Amino acid sequence: MTVKPLSDRVLLKMVEAEETTKSGIILTASAQEKPQVAEVVAVGPGAKDDDGNVIPMSIKVGDKVITGKYTGTEIKVDGTEYIIVRESDVLAVVE
Repeated sequence: MTVKPLSDRVLLKMVEAEETTKSGIILTASAQEKPQVAEVVAVGPGAKDDDGNVIPMSIKVGDKVITGKYTGTEIKVDGTEYIIVRESDVLAVVE
């Protein structure tokens, strides 16, 4: 099954959380921070302005982005977890 975001929505696959600290301490699942870096899997066509013109998306498939910790809607497709957010919920593109 494929998921195609609508309007100004972006489909993200979260990057795995760190399982150990820099000093080598292994973290339990409850102690791990929720990841904020994600890879863009799919983007919608863009939002429409008041005149009905489509505003193009500034994010493209393959970009690594930073999102807010608790934004978006989490979904599971074919055993893989994704999150759907609005383009405005993306805080930065990682280069």
